Amino acid sequence: MKIWWTSVCLSVGLLVTAMSLGCGSSRPQTVSVAKTAHPLVAQYSISHAISGLSAWVEFGTDTKYGRQTSVVASSSTDFAIQKLNILVAGMKAQTTYHMRAHARWPSGSWVDRDRTFTTGAVPSSIQLPTLAVTQPTPGISPAPGVELLSLTAVGAQGVVADLQGNVIWYCPGNAEPLKPLDNGHFIIVTGTDLQEVDLSCNVVRDVSYTQVNESLQSNGYSFTIPAPLGLVGGNPFHHDVLVLPNGHWIALSQIGSSQLVGDAVIDIDPSGNVAWAWSAFDHMDLTRHPYFGLPDLTHSNALVYTQDGNLLVSMRNQSWILKIDYANGTGLGNILWRLGEGGDFTLMGADSSAWFYAQHYPNILSVNGSQTTMAIYDDGNARVAPDGSSCPPAPPAPTCYSRAAIFQIDESTNLATLQWQNLPGFFSFWGGSINVLSNNDVEFNSSAPSNFSGSTILEVTQTDSPQVVWQMNISGSAAYRGYRIPSLYPGVTWQQ
Repeated sequence: MKIWWTSVCLSVGLLVTAMSLGCGSSRPQTVSVAKTAHPLVAQYSISHAISGLSAWVEFGTDTKYGRQTSVVASSSTDFAIQKLNILVAGMKAQTTYHMRAHARWPSGSWVDRDRTFTTGAVPSSIQLPTLAVTQPTPGISPAPGVELLSLTAVGAQGVVADLQGNVIWYCPGNAEPLKPLDNGHFIIVTGTDLQEVDLSCNVVRDVSYTQVNESLQSNGYSFTIPAPLGLVGGNPFHHDVLVLPNGHWIALSQIGSSQLVGDAVIDIDPSGNVAWAWSAFDHMDLTRHPYFGLPDLTHSNALVYTQDGNLLVSMRNQSWILKIDYANGTGLGNILWRLGEGGDFTLMGADSSAWFYAQHYPNILSVNGSQTTMAIYDDGNARVAPDGSSCPPAPPAPTCYSRAAIFQIDESTNLATLQWQNLPGFFSFWGGSINVLSNNDVEFNSSAPSNFSGSTILEVTQTDSPQVVWQMNISGSAAYRGYRIPSLYPGVTWQQ
């Protein structure tokens, strides 16, 4: 039997564990570092017959490497000869990179020799933005990571850039938005479909609006999702998708008619079936359209899963963030509260202008009992001044400004407090995102700042007089969202 295994090892050129196969070696052998269909992504393949093997790859433009992938485990636990494939992403176009694998298994470890890989050119059909980065405040470094951009460009709307402004990954086609998943993939809203893709942009899972409509009808719901361009927004799925811990996807969909358009919130299980759904027409005052007029009643743009198992829905055209009774898929869909001017909370020590208006990307930062701290990008459209005047459709006006804001709300008292804000000095009439970074700085994207023809992302100190630490100006496209992620790999942080 041992002679037979030795013959196998010699004939296929593999090195396997001496303990398990008797082949005279305790190392795996790298079979290849190969191109993929994506010009900026390599596939690092390790052939082995080692039970319990896992590996990761470090890479960089020299043998100092500097970046690494997540750890990938073999799918098999027996001693059959197999390949462990690791996608290596986060590289600039037409650049030679050094890389090597590190492997471990219960009885040993191994480090491969240095190998090189040269990335390809980005196809001419892919429209990438021009990115210009500055660090205006000397001596203060930005938080680590890379920038994830959801763009309006025709060729590629999903882009990742390093902190120097170099594009290091993209996914072609619509992506409003794309979001990283815990398994190292991305989820993308294409308009007609929700898709999970790997780092090569291969589709791993796809849910179409027609599939969801079939499930809505079979489950007896009173609405279906119209075809593309049927309503104001033009897309069945739009603006956001939420991935829950149980693997369900929650999507925003426009429903209604040409006279009145609202939003549905739809919970889709891993099989593509509708598990729960909510309609604005069943729960909202259809006569309230204070800022933007009809037919677009809600124009929702963000979904947030709360610690108590409910959902937040950001409705731009209501200037409200609603908390909906989802109860992990068992709720009745009642509106638990409405945050914003004219809603259920009192804003302490401030007038109406201090509320957010036409907001984007509410982002829960922390929860302490009944108190929630939340970052919000405040676009400011139709901001209401104390005298009742508001930001007109065509600024400038004193009430027309955008800002990054952090609010604290107390659900036990229905009181809200503005904890921090930064007014960058311009008005951005659409889009935006905001987050607090690992160094406690605040980063926010302004999709259409009035002082610049593209989009601007700012990282600022969270102080009384915020200083700009890092700035990215985007030309040739606009960024619906732009924010810092640690790296392209879950559990891994890339430094500059």
